[in-house]
Parts: sequence; structure tokens; C-alpha cells
Amino acid sequence: MMVLYSYWRSTTSYRVRVALNLKGLVYETRAVDLVAGAQRSENYAALNPGQGVPTLVLEDGSVLTQSMAILDYLDALVPTPALLPADPLDRAHALAAAHTIAMDIHPVINLKIVGRLKGEHGASQDDGVAWMKHWMTEGFRAYQALLTLETSKFSFGETPLLCDICLVAQLYNAYRWGVDMSQFGRLLEIEKEAMKLDAFQQARPDAQPDAG
Repeated sequence: MMVLYSYWRSTTSYRVRVALNLKGLVYETRAVDLVAGAQRSENYAALNPGQGVPTLVLEDGSVLTQSMAILDYLDALVPTPALLPADPLDRAHALAAAHTIAMDIHPVINLKIVGRLKGEHGASQDDGVAWMKHWMTEGFRAYQALLTLETSKFSFGETPLLCDICLVAQLYNAYRWGVDMSQFGRLLEIEKEAMKLDAFQQARPDAQPDAG
């Protein structure tokens, strides 16, 4: 059985849980408490030198890190349902939307960055929250502008893709920190469709064994 090292509130772990569920793969979850600093323990750092989550350990003992690399692996391992379109142009559009979340939003608002803003640069808790809300709002605005199918269930069609997985996970973070979502009705419609699927419901942070 695959083992997923995860933290319940981690949006990157959330992405991988959704993908594993969509692909029908069985896995065991092992919690890594990021707030307590468990990711910096000697044993875990040996497993994941980046000292983050998720980490996926395969049945043969191979170790995968970085959520987007893990998602790419899972899509190659179990091609159906596909996380990216087959058409090259459609694939590029879906990847651009996914990268808007994974590369433009997440890297600048993760725990390491906000912690350093507060610890090394004197930012207050309110400053940290304002920083996160700003970059999520900017990213969501860009994501929504990339969408061309106004009536489809998901971002680029009738089935969830890599970008939808990234989006839904990031929306959880947006609610947590109080981002004003009034201008992002299309994104909320996509999330509503996603949450009709067991793969997303079972991956929800609050449904995880380490949820606190």
C-alpha cells in the first residue's frame, strides 16, 4: 500500500489526496504536524529533504516529493481519469491555470514564507494574513480570467483536471483566512461541482484523521 505523509491543512497534501481518490488508489495516511515542526525531525528530513509535505512512499519503497511531481506520476500510473487533456493546446491551458495556483499563489503564502515575514521582518499576525489574502486574491483573479467555458462544470470541461484540484485545495485556504470571494462566482461554481464527488469530499482537510 502507498503511504502518504500529509498534514490535514496542507493544500498541497489536499491536492494529492484528491488525485489518489480520483484514481481509485488505496493509501495509508501518516500525519506530519507542520505546526509542531515534525517536518524538521531527522527521520522525516531524511525521507523528504525539502522538509515539507506531501511525501508519497510507493509500495516498492520509492519516495516521491513535491505535489505537482506526485500528481504527474499518478496520472502516468493510472491514465484514467486523466488529469490533463490529450490535446496539446487544451493541455497547455489547463497547466497554465494549475500553475497560477501552484506557482504564483502557493509559494509566496506558505508556512515558511509567512513565518519568516513575522520572525525576521517584524510583520504582525495581521500583516501576515493581509499578505496571504492579497496574493490569493490576485491569483484567483488571474485564474478566473483564464477560463473560457462559462457553462462547463469544471474549469475546462465536464470532468475535474489538475487545475481544478489545485483550485479547490487553495479555496480551502482562502476561506480559512477570510478572502473576499464575492468577485469569484465562477470559481465557487467549480468548487460546488467538485464537492459533489466522493474523491473531493473524502480529501477534505476536516475529514482527515489528524484534523484538529
